[in-house]
Amino acid sequence: MKKTKAHKSVKAGTSGALGERKLIQLIQSHLSVMPDLPVPFGDDVSAVDLGKGRVAVLKTDMLMGKTDVPRGMSMWQAARKAVVMNVSDFAAKGVEPTALLVSLGLPRDIMRKEVEEIARGLNTGAREYGAYVIGGDTSEASDLVVAISLFGTAKRKELVLRSGARAGDIVAVTGFFGKTAAGLRLLLDGYAASKDLREVLLRSVCMPNARLCEGLSLCRSGALSASMDSSDGLAWSLHELARMSNVGFVVDCVPVADEVRRFAEFNGLDALELALHGGEEYELVVTVKPKRWADAEMAVKVAGGLLLPIGKATRDRQVILEVNGEKVPVEARGWEHFKSKI
Repeated sequence: MKKTKAHKSVKAGTSGALGERKLIQLIQSHLSVMPDLPVPFGDDVSAVDLGKGRVAVLKTDMLMGKTDVPRGMSMWQAARKAVVMNVSDFAAKGVEPTALLVSLGLPRDIMRKEVEEIARGLNTGAREYGAYVIGGDTSEASDLVVAISLFGTAKRKELVLRSGARAGDIVAVTGFFGKTAAGLRLLLDGYAASKDLREVLLRSVCMPNARLCEGLSLCRSGALSASMDSSDGLAWSLHELARMSNVGFVVDCVPVADEVRRFAEFNGLDALELALHGGEEYELVVTVKPKRWADAEMAVKVAGGLLLPIGKATRDRQVILEVNGEKVPVEARGWEHFKSKI
C-alpha cells in the first residue's frame, strides 16, 4: 500500500530519517562479501554458485498488514500478493521459482477463517507460478507479517542483472503504468470513478500479476542487457538501472494506462505522476540491445505479452523526460519504507 509523501518531521538518526535504502547500505557495510558472488548486493535477487554453470537463486520479501494491505483487500488476496512480490523479482532475472518458505507473524486476535484464507492465498500464488510452499515458521506479532523466501535454479550466464545497460540500448517495459496508484487513491483518498473503471483499478491493487513468462522468455532470448522489476515505481526503476549501469535515460513515451488518463482527468490529478511515481505495478523495466529489438519483441509476444519501447540509454547519467521537444528531469522518487507515508 504505497504512497510517496514523506513524513514532515523525524528524529535524526532514526530509521525514519535514514530510510530503507540507507539502512540497507548501513547493514551491508558490516557484512562480509561472499567470494565470486554471482549477483551483487542491490540487485533484484541473490544467488550462490552451484558449479557447472548453474546457480541457486534466492529472494526474500515481506508483506506487512499496515503498509501493504489496503482497506478492501482480503487475506487471500494479501497472501497471494506476497507471493507475487517475490516472483516478480525472479521474473526480472529470468528465473523459474521452484519452492518457497513462509514465515507468518499473526496478531493474537486473528480469526481462524482469516488464517485459512492466508493459507489458500499462499498456495494459489505459489501454484500459479509453478512453485510449492514447502515449509516455514509462525509467530505472534503486533501486525500481520507474511515473509517469503523464494528458491530456484538457473544458468548463471542467463541471469540478467541491473548493471548491463549501455548507451544506445532501448529501454522498454512489459505493460502500462499507473493503475495501482489510481486504485490506491480510490481506496485511501476518496477519489471517484465509474463502476467499470473502479473495478479495473481496484483489481490492479488487489490482484497483481508477475510477468514471469515474459521475463523467462526475454532473458533466454539473449536480447537484454539489463532488467529489474518496477514495484517501487517506474521513475525509481529507471534511476536504479541508470545508477547500476552508469548510464542515463531519455524517455520519450511514458506508458500511461488509458484507464489512468481517464481517472486523472475526472479527478483533476496528474496522470504522469501516477504512472511515474506510483509503484506496485510489477512490470519489468528492461534495456534491449538495439540490434536485438526484434528478438526481444518476439520473445515477449510468444510469452503472451507485449513490449513497449519508452526511450534510450545515454552516456549522460541523468534520467530525462522529453515531451514535445522539452526536456525535464525525472525525479528519483518512489516508494521507500520508513520514509514514505502510509
